[in-house]
Amino acid sequence: MIPRPLSIIYTTFNEIDIIRRSLDSVAGWSDDLVVVDSFSTDGTAELLAATPGVRLEQRAYAGPSDQKNWAIARARHEYILLLDADEIVTPALREEIDRLLTAPELLDAYWIGRDNHFMGRRIYHSGWAGDKVVRFFHRDRARYNSKQVHEEIELAGLRVGKLQGRLLHYTFKDLDHFLDKTRRYARWSARDHADRTPRVGLFHLLVKPVYRFCKHYLLQGGFRDGREGLIISTVLAYGVFLRYAYLLASRRKSAS
Repeated sequence: MIPRPLSIIYTTFNEIDIIRRSLDSVAGWSDDLVVVDSFSTDGTAELLAATPGVRLEQRAYAGPSDQKNWAIARARHEYILLLDADEIVTPALREEIDRLLTAPELLDAYWIGRDNHFMGRRIYHSGWAGDKVVRFFHRDRARYNSKQVHEEIELAGLRVGKLQGRLLHYTFKDLDHFLDKTRRYARWSARDHADRTPRVGLFHLLVKPVYRFCKHYLLQGGFRDGREGLIISTVLAYGVFLRYAYLLASRRKSAS
């Protein structure tokens, strides 16, 4: 059977430090490689414009789901591999997708596992071990939900499988990047939780962050990841505290 064509999509903003490695992992794979850039200021857009085979689109950023759904609609082929700039396709994953593209029938969407790396080492525990994302899917059947944080493909009514090949995920360049991203996600998450949090109290500002730390460090084995596991668990707990602190501050500001 003649292989189905594949579209590859990225959404980017200031990814000059990592995007080249990701692009190298998909080089020569697709005749429809689309990158939707949110007007990067660090040279990312210029690098993309000079990369053979890349179709660069630029669009103002309103949110992760909105940007990805807009990009999906621009794919020329039915099946899409959607990637972040900090994700590297392994040879095993590439070969597996190639085999699927020659199969008589495909499912609507597929989960892909990710191997997460932080501060120069792979993290095996800390709640990151079972990380997986839906990134290979049919263009006309899959769309992202409206969450501002941890947006996901809506899977209701879809036939969903799981691939054996994996992505390498380098989500944080360094500790400063981790902290910056945690603060940004906390602000976005505050909006997601506003409707289900009528009142912010000590339970949200103290109990939930402490539970999050215990969950990652003790229940999910963060202590087994050494110092990196302690840092991850602490920063993720801090993110929960910030979520509700931002929500409380926003409400106080609106009431004044």
